Amino acid sequence: MDQIESVRDFNRYYTQRLGVLHDHYLGQGRPLGEARLLFEIGAGAGLRDLRARLGLDSGYLSRLLRSLGDQGLVTVGPDPADGRVRIATLTTAGLRERADLEARSRESVAALLGSLTAAQREQLVEAQERIRRLLRSATVTIEAVADDDPEARGCLHAYGKELGLRFSSGYDPATLIAPGTLGDGTFLLAREDGRAVGCGLWQRSPAFTEIRHLWVSGDARGLGLGRRLLAALEQDAAAHGVDVVRLGTHRALTEAIALYRAAGYREIPPYDASPYNQLAFEKELVL
Repeated sequence: MDQIESVRDFNRYYTQRLGVLHDHYLGQGRPLGEARLLFEIGAGAGLRDLRARLGLDSGYLSRLLRSLGDQGLVTVGPDPADGRVRIATLTTAGLRERADLEARSRESVAALLGSLTAAQREQLVEAQERIRRLLRSATVTIEAVADDDPEARGCLHAYGKELGLRFSSGYDPATLIAPGTLGDGTFLLAREDGRAVGCGLWQRSPAFTEIRHLWVSGDARGLGLGRRLLAALEQDAAAHGVDVVRLGTHRALTEAIALYRAAGYREIPPYDASPYNQLAFEKELVL
């Protein structure tokens, strides 16, 4: 069985085991889509937020809300704080139904875990966490943007703020690349569910080509995104005829140092006067 078929086989088994293929999920008499929407609405949620959170198009979300509304479980109306925003709210019956759904869900999972030993339960939870991280990593997109792109500037601002906290001497944000000054190079932006979660750039000068501003947001770390961004920058630079790249980093950034060494960078003498580049590295690129 190849990798694609293995994943498909697992998906079929898992969805069948959880009982999501019929119209009475957890015995409540409604399909999974409606049950999940009840859970997500909770104490109230905007329709735009629900669409983004669940990845639903507006037409399908409207049909689900209409069905739940016909059952007397949900109402939809303007947000009291902003009449342009429509929010979904659970009725009293909807709140009871959601509480029942929560109880049924916990009972179902407890029954599943109950047949396993304590060690097996730990293994299952750990495996699920690993699968979650890998799936998140697989859905992160990386693409080139202009260095004055608002999301790019937002990432750089967060990067500079973090360095200011981690460096004992602080960090001068004026060191960040200024908008519109990238020149010969590429700025890469990583997004998860449409939200910027990482960045990095390579820039060519007459003397050398440098990778700079490699950063991943705190809530996206542990996904291997730093390695992906670094590899993407190297590949893009090589595709533009670059055969050697350099980078500098601060001794306080131990995770970055470990990443660079693991990626095949060798330490070299400092190549610039930046006080933040306490260590310098270089790597030969191969297309």
